[in-house]
Amino acid sequence: MNRNRISNRAAALSSRAAGWKQGPGIRWVLLFLFMLLFYFVLAPHLIPKTYDIQLNTVASRDIVAPKQWEDMSATLKAQEQAAENVEPKYSIVALRNEGLIDQIFTRMEQLNAEDKVTFQNKVDIYRREIPDRYNAFVDSFVRANAGSDAYNPTLLQEMAARVKEQAYPITEETYYKLPLLSAAQIAEMRTVAYEAVRKLMAEQLPDAETARTKVAELVNTSPLSERTTREIVAELSRYAIMPNRFYDKVATEEAKVKAKEDTPPVVIKEGDVVVQSGQLITPEIYERLDALGLLKDEKNYWPNLGLLTVSLLSVLALYGYLAQWGIMNGGPNRSYHNAQLLMLWLIFALNLLTMAVIALIQTNDMPYIGFLAPAAMGTILIALLLDTHLAIISSFLFAVFGSVMFNQDNDHIFDFNFGFVIAAASFAAIFAVHRASQRSTLLKAGIMASLFGAVAVLALLTFGESPARTEILPAAGFAFAGGLLTAILVIGLMPFFEITFGILSALKLVELSNPNHPLLRKLLTETPGTYHHSVMVGNLSEAAAEAVGANGLLCRVGSFYHDIGKTKRPSYFIENQTAIENPHDSIDPKLSKSIIIAHARDGVDMLKAHNIPKPLRDIAEQHHGTTCLKYFYHKAVKQAEADGVEPDFSEDDFRYPGPKAQSKEAAIVGIADCVEAAVRSLRNPTMEHIETMIHKIIKNRLDDNQFNECDLTLKELDRIAQTLKETVVGIFHSRIEYPEEVKSKERLG
Repeated sequence: MNRNRISNRAAALSSRAAGWKQGPGIRWVLLFLFMLLFYFVLAPHLIPKTYDIQLNTVASRDIVAPKQWEDMSATLKAQEQAAENVEPKYSIVALRNEGLIDQIFTRMEQLNAEDKVTFQNKVDIYRREIPDRYNAFVDSFVRANAGSDAYNPTLLQEMAARVKEQAYPITEETYYKLPLLSAAQIAEMRTVAYEAVRKLMAEQLPDAETARTKVAELVNTSPLSERTTREIVAELSRYAIMPNRFYDKVATEEAKVKAKEDTPPVVIKEGDVVVQSGQLITPEIYERLDALGLLKDEKNYWPNLGLLTVSLLSVLALYGYLAQWGIMNGGPNRSYHNAQLLMLWLIFALNLLTMAVIALIQTNDMPYIGFLAPAAMGTILIALLLDTHLAIISSFLFAVFGSVMFNQDNDHIFDFNFGFVIAAASFAAIFAVHRASQRSTLLKAGIMASLFGAVAVLALLTFGESPARTEILPAAGFAFAGGLLTAILVIGLMPFFEITFGILSALKLVELSNPNHPLLRKLLTETPGTYHHSVMVGNLSEAAAEAVGANGLLCRVGSFYHDIGKTKRPSYFIENQTAIENPHDSIDPKLSKSIIIAHARDGVDMLKAHNIPKPLRDIAEQHHGTTCLKYFYHKAVKQAEADGVEPDFSEDDFRYPGPKAQSKEAAIVGIADCVEAAVRSLRNPTMEHIETMIHKIIKNRLDDNQFNECDLTLKELDRIAQTLKETVVGIFHSRIEYPEEVKSKERLG
């Protein structure tokens, strides 16, 4: 009961501690603080000046435009005038009317050859079909080109309407002449009509009547000798001629739109004098000043709104990355919480504060002082303490902020010379500290930031006119000094963040994993079996942790120290019992239980004595949770039964005191600890045995509620089991019997 009460009290305290770390309200407050930080840092550089000016008064000073401003009214007038000046656009439609002539003469050849059709019927057929062929030819052309890019639908509609309006009415007399034509006459007429239509339709014809007046001249000069055939060819040619040049409404509208787009806007350029000293403030000038946001009495909140929007977008950029990768809510990469978000805010605040201080001492005469800003400091701290990819995102923000803060040109909001140098130095520093293994790496990162910053400055100064030596040397010198200042500040701030937020950086973990550390050296020399076991557990736990987004390096180093307490009584642990009897065979199970359980508490005391950080102490204390030493419990039960007495103890008396695992890393190390010991105990392990054993270990711990106080999910437990199986197979490859080997042994047996 007391143990349960202590466990419940510990759980309550843990829940309170996690309250502010995981609470969404605190998270939103921190995000709001980010927005306020960005707003107040950029406000002095982006909020424009305003003037106390009254209508119909005289200006006491020159006032220049703080930004480029477009006179929308004048621009619209200029665009409308340009559109009105556009000439109507006409398009040529290639109808190929000679095809219509071919159709008519082909029909004449067929119909006139029909002896069974009476003369009157032929006349009726011609009277009906020839006009229909005109409309059918036009409709067929429209359908054929409706889906093509050659003509737009509006143009096709305009063409069809105009062509049908100008259809030529063939005289009634012609219909009576057509059935009388012979095949030879039709053939001779076809050539003349075809050439006449082709020649006249080659011209641009907005009106068909103009071309039709030329038909008689062409036909009369043709080889046709009979008057009747010339008259028929003239009629059919006039009939086939259509207009081919039409008003293109779409092209005209597009031309008008293009004319508007090509019309340059009427603008007042940034820096132009809007009001000269002594000039009367007329309503027009007053309106212009109002539009430019220069009037103090007319409160203009747009710059403030714009700056708020920029600040909000910057926060969203950070939040978007954190949320996408699960950093805000314990996702696949790392289980970050509000403490890390607070640390991120402090890093941003310190970095922007140092940049603001440099901006204060920057002058127009010495603008290159801005290159001294240690902007890469923030990105290095974020890369080491939080996340490399987050550091890259932050570098972009620092570059943008630096472009604003160090900008000395009033004509522009940003000076990306500074932004480019900040980005170059920051990216170089990030990659220099990637997988950092010792503190000297921080100095290396600072030197890399110095070199890349100086090179970036030299590259920028080579553009344009030949730079003066008096500009190159100070600029490159400031950039180089900025990188060194970055290294100094990072080295000084790292312990502050590690101690304040209880963070084990990768650098600290790598240092603690050094085999020359006194505790690890003690573990190796006094308990080599436990040392080997710890190294194997480190390999297993690191792979499993990385599979579920936990801190793999923390698991590896925590595994190295998790059994350090065994060095107090090494011979009582089986991995150290080489060529000696097991002392537990001759002592009371309760005493054995006390000795075994004590190694977790002893380990924590030893780690405290050597100032090992708390996350590693937690793993040593929690990796067994409140599991039961079932072997000694059942041994004690059997002894009681053999002595014929009722057991005066329960299973709870043989449990570890806990607490249960409070983090994924502690739980994973506990699972890997059991798996390694179990695999080592197997004489002839097989794939099936290993898989079954791993699932059994995880299921027993799950049924025993050992994972209730950490945030491992069932899906993650399955992934841990699969990863442990694959890692065990890789480590103990030579000992594992595969199914083919087992079958072979069975056959031999």
